[in-house]
Amino acid sequence: MTDTATLPDGTVLRPLVSHDDRAAAVRLQQDTWGADFQECVPGAIFMIAEKVGGVAAGAFAPDGSLLAFVFGLTGIKGGVLVHWSDMLAVRPDARGRRLGEALKQYQRDRCRTLGIVTMYWTFDPFVARNAHLNLNRLGATIAEFVPDMYGETGSAVHTLGTDRFVAAWPVQTEPVPMHPDPARLTGVPLVADDGLAAFRYGAALPDAELVAVPVPHDLKALVALDLPRAKSWHLSARRAFTQYLANGYRVTAFLPGGPGNAHYLLTKVGPR
Repeated sequence: MTDTATLPDGTVLRPLVSHDDRAAAVRLQQDTWGADFQECVPGAIFMIAEKVGGVAAGAFAPDGSLLAFVFGLTGIKGGVLVHWSDMLAVRPDARGRRLGEALKQYQRDRCRTLGIVTMYWTFDPFVARNAHLNLNRLGATIAEFVPDMYGETGSAVHTLGTDRFVAAWPVQTEPVPMHPDPARLTGVPLVADDGLAAFRYGAALPDAELVAVPVPHDLKALVALDLPRAKSWHLSARRAFTQYLANGYRVTAFLPGGPGNAHYLLTKVGPR
């Protein structure tokens, strides 16, 4: 592939090639995660990453303004060439145009030409829209769950901390998206407290072949409405993900839900 791609609406996907491009990506980080965000990637690292097999690219409007950017580094994991997609941000007025998905596909295409086998990135398990994109649209799988992966970042966005799923996405072969069939939830035990006493935090977790972990349909709205409930729910889900994924279960489906809760389905597939 070439390093430039143009979407049907005229948006251009290309590397961050100038100081102005990279400065715009730094500002977008601050706009997204707050001025006190401690993990902000500086422009110099964007420049260097592009020189050594990384990806620092943006989605640009026809007038040249930056709408979104993606950033990742390439390295070796277990003797295999991999790429870690570290950051993705979309300007608020450009959301809903699937620019995040387009940038991920652009990033994957760039990685394929380098012989990279797998792309990794992280996302918050409590953010349903990201889970739906990553698992049901892109076809990534969950490699692991890491409690408090990034520690304290200084961002108000991270009110519940930085528990993360590590997503794995094949580069040289085609991914298989998960199918969000709501009927699969019928009769499946819930193993986290959705705030409505469906499961009491601290109770024994069932040893079932299939279990469901509920998460909010809209995390931001829940945090604003009832922060104590959100924190309790988060701790309950952390307990379930930690125990089950360490004991032979895998995330096999994500059901986005409607106005109610979303759910992860975890299936027992054997020891790790």
